[in-house]
Amino acid sequence: MRYALAALLLTILPLLAQAAPVEQLKMLSEHPVEGMRGGNLSGLALCGDRLWTESDRDDDLIYRLDTRDTVWQAENVAIEAPPVPDTGLPLMLRATAKAASVIRGGVLDFEGITCDAKGNRYLVSEGYAAVLKVPVDGQPSWLKIDPAVIREAHAKGMLRQFNAIFEGVAINAEGDHLWLAAERQNRGLLSVYKQPGEGWGCHGNCILLNESGDEMQPAQLPGAHEVARDFADLALYHGKLYTLERNIYQICRRDLQTAQVEHCWSFADEALIPSRQYSQKYGLAEALVIDDTGAWVGIDNNDGARADGEKRPIVWRFSAPAGGWDVTP
Repeated sequence: MRYALAALLLTILPLLAQAAPVEQLKMLSEHPVEGMRGGNLSGLALCGDRLWTESDRDDDLIYRLDTRDTVWQAENVAIEAPPVPDTGLPLMLRATAKAASVIRGGVLDFEGITCDAKGNRYLVSEGYAAVLKVPVDGQPSWLKIDPAVIREAHAKGMLRQFNAIFEGVAINAEGDHLWLAAERQNRGLLSVYKQPGEGWGCHGNCILLNESGDEMQPAQLPGAHEVARDFADLALYHGKLYTLERNIYQICRRDLQTAQVEHCWSFADEALIPSRQYSQKYGLAEALVIDDTGAWVGIDNNDGARADGEKRPIVWRFSAPAGGWDVTP
C-alpha cells in the first residue's frame, strides 16, 4: 500500500505543480524607443551601467540606449561584420535568409545581444547561426564555433526552419562560456566553451535541452490557442540561465548545467491589458535582461501598432518577484 501511494504521489505532484498559478510580475514603467533605423528591437544587454540593443533589420549598426527620459533614444554605433564563415548551417537555410533580406533587410538577422565583464558585445545571427564579437576596441570578428555543434543540433531536430534558428545568446563574465537558444520546432539550449586557441566547442554534451510540442497561450490573450514552445532570449544572472518564453508570456529560471526549469513568472497580466495588445496574435517579447531589482523586456512589434496607436519599439520594466529571483520553488 505504501509503495502504491508513493507511486501515485509521483504521478500527480508534477500535474499539481503545473496547475498551480504562476506569479505575475508587476510592470513599473514602459519606454518607447526612438531612433532605431530599422525598428524591430530584438535584443537587450546591460554592459556596465548602459543598456544596448540591436535590430534584426540592421547589419551595420548596434544601439546604445539613452535611458534618462521616459522615451528612450537609440544612439547609433556603427559596426562592420566580416564575411560569415561556414557555421554548419545547411546551405538552403542560408540562401533563404539571403533571399528574404532583399525584401525586409538584415541578411545577418541579429536576434540577441550580450556582453562580458570587459564590455565586449556578442551578437547572434539567426540568418547564419553565427556569433559576432564586437570588442570595445578593434574590429568585429566571428567566433570560430565548431560547425559540428550546429550540425549536431540540426540532426537532432533543431535549426531546421527558416526564421526559427538562434533567437537568444548569453555569455559569462569571463567571456569563455556561451549559451545559445534555438527558437522553436524544436526549441533548445546549447552550451559551448572557448577552446585552446581561437576555437569554440563543447565539454561533453553541447545540447542541454531539445524540446518539441505545443503550449497554450495565456487566457489574457484574446483567441488564446496552442502554439509551438519557443525561446525568444536568454539572460545570465547569479549562476542561473533565464529564458524568455515569448508565446506564453513567461520568464523561467533554469539550471545552468541541465537547463531544467526551476521557477517561472508570468508577465501576461500587465502586457495584455487592452491598450497594449497588438493585432499580431502571438508573443512579441524578444529581449531580456535580469538584474537585482527587476527585468527589462523588449518588444519587437514588427512595425505594427498596438491598440493605443503606439508603433515604436517598447521596453518594459518589471519589478523582481517577491523574495527576489533566487526564490526557492
